[in-house]
Amino acid sequence: MKKDRLLWADDEIDLLKPHILFLEDKGYEVVTVCSGQDAIDCVKETFFDIIFLDENMPGLSGLETLAIIKENNPMVPIVMITKNEDEGIMNQAIGSKISDYLIKPVNPNQILLSIKKNLHKNKIITETTSSGYQQEFMKIGMQIKDSFTAEDWKDVYKKLVYWELELEESQTGMTDLLCMQKLEANQVFSKFIKKNYDKWISNPENPERPLMSPDIFKTKLFPLLDNNETVFFVLIDNFRLDQWREVKNILADFFTFSEDLYFSILPTVTQYARNAIFSGLMPAQIEEMFPEFWVDEESEEGKNLNEEPLIKTQIERFRKKYTFSYHKVNDSNYGDKLLQNFNHLEYAQLNVIVFNFVDMLSHARTESKMVRELASTEAAYRSLTRSWFRYSTTLELFRKMAKKKCKVILTTDHGTIRVTEPVKVIGDRNTNANLRYKVGKNLGYNPKDVYEISNPLKLGLPAPNISSKYIFALNEKFFAYPNNYNHYASYYMNTFQHGGISMEEMMIPLITLEPK
Repeated sequence: MKKDRLLWADDEIDLLKPHILFLEDKGYEVVTVCSGQDAIDCVKETFFDIIFLDENMPGLSGLETLAIIKENNPMVPIVMITKNEDEGIMNQAIGSKISDYLIKPVNPNQILLSIKKNLHKNKIITETTSSGYQQEFMKIGMQIKDSFTAEDWKDVYKKLVYWELELEESQTGMTDLLCMQKLEANQVFSKFIKKNYDKWISNPENPERPLMSPDIFKTKLFPLLDNNETVFFVLIDNFRLDQWREVKNILADFFTFSEDLYFSILPTVTQYARNAIFSGLMPAQIEEMFPEFWVDEESEEGKNLNEEPLIKTQIERFRKKYTFSYHKVNDSNYGDKLLQNFNHLEYAQLNVIVFNFVDMLSHARTESKMVRELASTEAAYRSLTRSWFRYSTTLELFRKMAKKKCKVILTTDHGTIRVTEPVKVIGDRNTNANLRYKVGKNLGYNPKDVYEISNPLKLGLPAPNISSKYIFALNEKFFAYPNNYNHYASYYMNTFQHGGISMEEMMIPLITLEPK
């Protein structure tokens, strides 16, 4: 097995003999030199895995040597060792992308720790993460079986997302095991929803009911607004918990966070869930009270064109006097305009901003072969979300919110799941096209594959006809018609869909951001 090779440059190298013997005993090959120039010459002739430089050497200083070595070997980790605790030198070293900075006198274990951090960090993280998940696997499995409340399920989902991101970062090769556990969790979660959803919706005062779509404004926004705070309500369409975790650290310089999850109503699509948020009503109530703002499934009209007037109806219904603005960002041009006119937003007490990029990405991944290749895995899908957040106007808008010292509520209307299992459904020509839920009169399906709502009005859903039913796909299933079944099953396999019942679609982030 090849030994890691170290270069150590110090004009008092003879005094470091015990350190060198210690490292050699640990299996490292150590090459020593007494000056910066000797270090540069050595690096030209030999590859080193890591370099230790004394800052105060005759001739070239450690910082000068560092700069020359980095020109030709930018990837090699370099550790600065010095007696000088001057902050300016520290800043120069850090600015030169030093890998570590040690103050003399150093003991051998400090050197060993620095080597491990720079050379073996990924291997140690992988081993530790693998071991950690293996220990947690059985506990999570038991927790899945023992989850009987919404809070129990929120805890399960948070743990699964945590381990998904940890295993992805450490590349342990254990993601298949986690996928199996997520599938098991979703199967049990679907049974939980089938058992409890009726009770939550038909009795909103049920103490077991979690926070749901129609509750967001009155529970999370109105108390802040009643306290005369200026609030930004930011809704990123189709934004899951794992995607929030992916962008969280980008915002950490400007905000502190209070994180929670809430439950989306069914169907987990914009037309129903987002309109329920903005109106504070279930869809059937919107249709009854404000028919001019409700768009039927069969209509060609856009399903989310009435969000601003729905917000107005909710504010008026609760007899509030808040001023508010509403903005929907569908492209970079609108984002740029919003950024330019940002100062005008402070005149409204509530500013609602909707970003549609993640939802557009989800749909584009289905329809575009190129986007499907770019987002071929869950990790790649998250990565594209992160790139959009960092390099679009979105991040700059959040920076400006932080500078204004405004509270921000960040959330979404529903999540999305990658579907892998087609199930057959039969419907007439008026049946809607969504792959995760169907509404119609004469639906044919296997009851084991769906959650059925045969009395839509009871559960807050419009009934296009007296005999209309809603059915929702469970877990990772998606609906396909028997006609040309194989083609459509293949085409939609592994695409991201929403509308049905899964942890990813229903349990969604609700974050309060406090400016630092």
